[in-house]
Amino acid sequence: MRGCFAIYYRELLILRKKLLRQLASMSVAPLLYILAFGYGMGKDVTVGGRPYIEFLIPGLVAMNSMTQAFAIASEINIARFYWRIFEEFQAAPIRNRAYVTGEILAGITRTLLSVTVILVIGAAFGVLLSYDLFFWLAVVLNGFLFSSLAVCLAMMVKSHADQALLTNFVITPMAFLGGTFFPVDRMPGWVQSLLKFLPLTHAAHAIRGASFGEPPDPFSYLLLAGIGLVFFVAAFFCVNKARE
Repeated sequence: MRGCFAIYYRELLILRKKLLRQLASMSVAPLLYILAFGYGMGKDVTVGGRPYIEFLIPGLVAMNSMTQAFAIASEINIARFYWRIFEEFQAAPIRNRAYVTGEILAGITRTLLSVTVILVIGAAFGVLLSYDLFFWLAVVLNGFLFSSLAVCLAMMVKSHADQALLTNFVITPMAFLGGTFFPVDRMPGWVQSLLKFLPLTHAAHAIRGASFGEPPDPFSYLLLAGIGLVFFVAAFFCVNKARE
């Protein structure tokens, strides 16, 4: 536990040092999406009997919780390739399990912070939905999944440039195709079948359903938790391999 707390505390100190910049960065993209899509293109559009802006906010929550959780991969790579911090972790009496857990907790913290920013922005535009326990559970599971994936991939890449490629090929397509900006059921049948394999599709479904006060879909929550556990175990083995 001490090792896990040490890793997590280090990440919190880094986050605190640049908190204002992080908050500004977390605010820009959602604000632009709300203005451009929510009001510019979707002002008179309804989805399922609701204004498009109400459909968009949960989608932005799902997307930003993914991107902010995955962003810890960049922090890890900076520590590995430029500051050589990972080499110090190798020499320190810190278990791999503690390292992985600490980094994932940092990713979940970034996720919760970014989601809070979006909800505040949404409230400023008069969008108030249901943010109950199931909403936050879906957010945390999404953050856990993509933080675990971030640690796993960060240990596999050979350079910081490779990490950018992974983001472009893995995260960016999901951000636009995972049910964030449009209903998945409006796509052709074969496309819907493919999109069901994306974790973000189920995260957006769970978060949006909770936001609308609908009964939770156990399958989406269990799927997010199951994939997250798979990535967590994979991250542990990837850290083992990186230390060799």
